[in-house]
Amino acid sequence: MKVSLNWLRDFVDCQLPASELEALFRRAGLEVASVEERGAAFDKVVVAQVLESAQHPNADRLSVCKVDDGSGTPRQIVCGAKNYKVGDKVPLALPGAVLPGDFKIKTGKLRGVESEGMMCSAKELKLAEDADGLLILPADAVVGSPIADQFPTDVLFELEITPNRPDWLSHLGVAREISVFTGLPLATPGIPAPAMAPAGPAVSIEADECPYYTLRRIRGVKVGPSPQWLADRLISIGLRPVNNVVDVTNYVLFELGQPLHAFDAAKIEGALHIRRAAEGEIFRALDGKDYTLGEDYLVVADDRRPVALAGVMGGEDSGVSATTTDILLESAVFEPSFVRRASRTLGLISDSSYRFERGVDPEMVASASARAAELIVQVAGGVADEIVLEAGTHWARTEIPLRHARVRSLLSVELSDQEIEEALSGIGLEKSCGGGDSTWSVPGFRHELSREVDLIEEISRAIGIERIPSLTAGFFSPSSEPDAAYDFVMASRHALVGMGFSEARTSTLVSVAEAAWFGPAVELKNPFGDDQSRLRTSLLPGLLAALKRNLDLGAPSVRLFECGRIFSAAGEESRITMVATGALSASDWRGGTRRNWDIFDLKGAVAEFADLSDGDFVPLPNPPLPFGAALEVFKNGIRIGILGTLHPAEARRLDAAADIVSAEFHTGAWMRAWDAAGAMKPLPKFPGSTRDIALIAPLGLAYGDVRAAVLAQNEPLLESVSLFDLFTDPAGKNLPADRKSLAISLTFRAGERTLTTEEVNATTDRLKAGLKERLGVDFRE
Repeated sequence: MKVSLNWLRDFVDCQLPASELEALFRRAGLEVASVEERGAAFDKVVVAQVLESAQHPNADRLSVCKVDDGSGTPRQIVCGAKNYKVGDKVPLALPGAVLPGDFKIKTGKLRGVESEGMMCSAKELKLAEDADGLLILPADAVVGSPIADQFPTDVLFELEITPNRPDWLSHLGVAREISVFTGLPLATPGIPAPAMAPAGPAVSIEADECPYYTLRRIRGVKVGPSPQWLADRLISIGLRPVNNVVDVTNYVLFELGQPLHAFDAAKIEGALHIRRAAEGEIFRALDGKDYTLGEDYLVVADDRRPVALAGVMGGEDSGVSATTTDILLESAVFEPSFVRRASRTLGLISDSSYRFERGVDPEMVASASARAAELIVQVAGGVADEIVLEAGTHWARTEIPLRHARVRSLLSVELSDQEIEEALSGIGLEKSCGGGDSTWSVPGFRHELSREVDLIEEISRAIGIERIPSLTAGFFSPSSEPDAAYDFVMASRHALVGMGFSEARTSTLVSVAEAAWFGPAVELKNPFGDDQSRLRTSLLPGLLAALKRNLDLGAPSVRLFECGRIFSAAGEESRITMVATGALSASDWRGGTRRNWDIFDLKGAVAEFADLSDGDFVPLPNPPLPFGAALEVFKNGIRIGILGTLHPAEARRLDAAADIVSAEFHTGAWMRAWDAAGAMKPLPKFPGSTRDIALIAPLGLAYGDVRAAVLAQNEPLLESVSLFDLFTDPAGKNLPADRKSLAISLTFRAGERTLTTEEVNATTDRLKAGLKERLGVDFRE
């Protein structure tokens, strides 16, 4: 919302510089989006009067004017505007003037005719966002006087208003905040309370969504242009003047925050009814468009048809026009949710709907009507009925008890009872009873205050947040289950990033086919589309979509992971998922060709990541889609996930040139498996000894069988077994083609002493003999 500093000064005499006022707004909780200086403080721009106007001899769209600038010598000006006449007074920029945009005025020729300056529009002086033709000044403007005399400087604040503070949606409301934080008195418009009377049959409220409605007739008005002061006020906040009656309703809206609407009384047939719209009922709005309504819309209707969409916009065929003489002035309260639904559904966003959506001050309804009636009579003539018709019920104020000791306790500030009461009185609350504690009556413009703690918050704002001491209130506490889960996931993130994977964040919404991969999915009631109609049952679909985007952009290798949540009818679960495809590294370590990711590489990465051994991976005979081959992953006997290669059809769908490997883990199961591992083992105190053995085995013998045969001998000194080299020779020159060479490292250690060479050699010999006996392998010495 745009707020004029000059307008604010009508209510509070604040002479603070714009920068200090901006800081005050921020302290009050008002976010300032921008600050703009307005006005016409230009050197060499004066009031001039048009003396003559003739057609340009060389241009059909230009005129040659003689103007009086107060110097005693008429000036010749070439002008392209058509909205002026001889005798009008306009702004004249003299040679040497500099206009907004660093536009410098100088004497020059236009189509062969000399022009000694430029007559200006409101837009060229940055007095309006748009303008048609010259800015016509009041007839009493003094010729030759600076244009700044006609347009005093102003500062325009654009404020971001939070939904809970609709009272800030008016100049009076913002001025009230300035008064609170500066201590300056607030001067409200002197609005006499009008006489109220039941509307009787003239107005009937037939829907609960309108708790209060008033109507006032003003007779004998003359609709026409607004006086300059009224037009200037509206222009200062970016509004375009329409006519004097409509401009008054807009003026009061921005002055007091109460939306109003003026009906042409001659176009209203019978009584007014505030009711729900009929299904399929047609309403033509002021924008000239027809809207089909339903029972979820609230309308103001006469005996024949809707004349306004309540709280949003009036009707075209009941609006004020140049022929209007009698008007009916509406001021009311409408249910915010109904106004919001109608406004958003139909796309009709107005200044009125913006305020009704947030809730208007019910105590301002009659006062705003009286203020508007006073101004309409002032600018459009006519006579307002002394009686204002009302229907509905008056709003009852909320009473909130306040414990003063509670205020001091929560704020940790020693405040006297007087300071507490002055703070609340300053924001407009009224004390209904007091003593050691007090009870406060909440006015209509602060209807969001409903609890004791709300009052305490207002006290903290009024006294200044800086008065509240900074206290260390945190204490060490034992780790909780959510803490442990967070730490586990963060540690997993760091480990995967260290292994060359990049973290991705994907949508929780997937298609029916993608959701079906891992069981029944939760269906959305109002999906964005078929491709986002289910909650994900796995992180894999989103990661595969991200992988495809990277491949489409030419990435030679993609490694992604995500830590996120999946959904089912039973609830939510946390998962960690990995995908990889393409080149494993720039080139093979031996200098050979580049190798792509395969299931064994992913198995090794997972084993390192999760601290697993070969026995923790179990083949899965019938893997679920989209896997073509897969292994179940266990840790300490607990199933923690699955890894495998995607089905070739899925890889083709993703346009992948190499295998795509993936793994998905249940975070909760993995954490339970860590807990099942028991206490951590201490680091060994004594050194280990390593022996390497090379064996010749049949080509079809798996290393896993060799490792199992070693471990099956249960040698107590054996600590670990690992494969570090594999050699085959398809040509059969150095090794028979049906045989392979395996190089295995054996590590030995004793927990209580250093092993001797004889012990290590003897154990190695027993293991070799066992392998020869069990598997029939030969050894290379």
